[in-house]
Amino acid sequence: MVRRRASLLAIIGIMVFLIGVALLNSNSAGDFGITMLSGLFQGMLLFLVASGLSIVFGLMDVLNLAQGSYFMLGAYVAYDVQHAGGVVDLISVIPDPNLRFVVAVVAAVAVGSLLGYVLERGLLRSLYSRPIFQLVLTFGVSLVALELIKVIWTTTPYSWTELFGVRESFFELFGQRFSTYRLFVVGMGIALIVAIALLLQRTRIGIIIRAGVEDREMVQALGINVRAVFTLVFTLGCGVAALGGSIAAPFLGASTTLGNVFLLQAIAVVVLGGMGSYAGTAVGSLLVGIAITVAQDTAIGTAFTALPSITPMLLLVLVLLIRPSGLFGNSR
Repeated sequence: MVRRRASLLAIIGIMVFLIGVALLNSNSAGDFGITMLSGLFQGMLLFLVASGLSIVFGLMDVLNLAQGSYFMLGAYVAYDVQHAGGVVDLISVIPDPNLRFVVAVVAAVAVGSLLGYVLERGLLRSLYSRPIFQLVLTFGVSLVALELIKVIWTTTPYSWTELFGVRESFFELFGQRFSTYRLFVVGMGIALIVAIALLLQRTRIGIIIRAGVEDREMVQALGINVRAVFTLVFTLGCGVAALGGSIAAPFLGASTTLGNVFLLQAIAVVVLGGMGSYAGTAVGSLLVGIAITVAQDTAIGTAFTALPSITPMLLLVLVLLIRPSGLFGNSR
């Protein structure tokens, strides 16, 4: 109870500080609202990649450094399916761009999940008791994935040009026009938070997963294949990362820098929220997203142009000074 109260006070303190800075940077209520909306959007983008990382680490104690590569791969697959002239050209088969986007997202999740399954079954399974080897292996996989992406799609960044439904519609807020796709991303992030929380807390497979983490031998004695359950968890984590990439692609495009940028921010979010805490990852994503947006506004017209990029790490250091195990983490 004392720890939770300290975490809540830390969250409130950080939010009050960020809101105060945002108000100082704003010339009107409209500017403040835009900053908060942009921060929420940025936070949900972060959560889309950090959630998979949190699932795999929290339930398997595996820090998957290839998670950013799955996010990047999801963006490339979604772009390829949606646009003409790619490796898979579905323009003539599925002319409706809205339906094609749904297919693009499904294809990205399928590819990410399949490659996650292959990685866990073929390489990672024998290294569960050797964490250093896990880090080296997943880091090596991320490098190989990056080179394969360069071979298939080259190093040229791709900007999303195929419009569809929510991507081409707009809404007005505080006198400014915003793409409705921002709300779609926020909605997807919230839906993902709820869906995975329900999966882990309210379903039989979720109970088996959590029980297998706590006492693998006991679960195996009940006739449950714990290895298969862990494979499912890892596959789910990679599929979620690819889903995040496919959802982010219409806004960010597809480039070879996506993986590294979002992996570093996702690791900061997971550690800040508390290693292994899914709720902490959700809260951490929102805090970091808003902090980055506030830092961007603060850096305008100053020499501190690097402030937004280092903000996640600054926030991480601040939280760890207050709560060494993270906002919702336990001492490990």
